[in-house]
Amino acid sequence: MIQIKTPKEIEEFKVAGSLSKAVLRRAGRMVRPGVTTREIDQVVESFIRLHGGVPGFKGLYGFPSSICASVNEEIVHGIPSDRVLVDGDIISIDTGATIGGWVGDNAWTFWVGRVSTEWKALCEVTCDCLKAGIEQAVPGNHIGDIGFAVQSLAERHGYGVVREYVGHGVGHVMHEDPNVPNFGKRGRGVRLEAGMVIAIEPMITLGTYRNHTLANGWTVVTNDGLPAAHYENTVAITKDGPVILTQDSNGPWLPFQGGE
Repeated sequence: MIQIKTPKEIEEFKVAGSLSKAVLRRAGRMVRPGVTTREIDQVVESFIRLHGGVPGFKGLYGFPSSICASVNEEIVHGIPSDRVLVDGDIISIDTGATIGGWVGDNAWTFWVGRVSTEWKALCEVTCDCLKAGIEQAVPGNHIGDIGFAVQSLAERHGYGVVREYVGHGVGHVMHEDPNVPNFGKRGRGVRLEAGMVIAIEPMITLGTYRNHTLANGWTVVTNDGLPAAHYENTVAITKDGPVILTQDSNGPWLPFQGGE
C-alpha cells in the first residue's frame, strides 16, 4: 500500500535526506587508491551515529554493513571488506540514514584515480538517467514514465538496464510501495500523486544487463564482467514538481571523482 505524506511530513523527511547525502559525500571524499571498502564503511557508520542517526542498511534483511560498496562489475549490494581500491576502479556507494522516524536513501558511483574514458562515460550517462527519471516524477505521470525516461536514454547510448533491481517507495522504512523500475512504457503503472516519496535509482551496465548473485548471497555482478554504475536520490512528488530530499547544503549532486 502506498503511503502518502503530508507537506509537513515531507519537511520532516528532509532531515533524514540531508544526513544521508552528507554521509554519502563524506564517503566519496575517502575514495582513492589504497583505501579499503571496510574503512569507508566504518567512517560512514561513525558519521551517521555522531549526527544522531542510525545506519539505514545495517541489519536490514540481515545485511552486515552500513554501506553497499559495489566495485566495477558489482552492480549493487557489495559487502565492504578488506578489498583495496586501485587506480582505474569505479565504486558505487549506496547508503542512507534513519533519523526522526524517516529514512533517507541515496547512491553515487565514484571514480578511483585515473578512470578510462569509456567507464567515465557510463557513469555520466547513468547520472543523466537519474536526472531524466526525476524530471518525470510529477503528479499525473505514471511509474512507467520514469522507467521509460531512464531506459530510453541508457539504451540510446548502447548500455544495459538492470531489470531485477528497482527503485522503491521510501518513508518510515527503507522499502515501501511502489516499486520504481528503470524500464517501462509511458502512461503505464501506478499513477503518481502529490505526497508520494520514491527512490529513483538507475543501475546501468556497460555490457549485458544479465547478472547473478555471488556465493555471499548479496553481491550482484554482471554476467560478462563489465562494469555497472548506480545513482540514486530520494524524491518527493509535489504539486510544484519533484523535490529531491537527499540533498545537503551543497545540493543533491556529488562529484564523480573520489577524494574531493
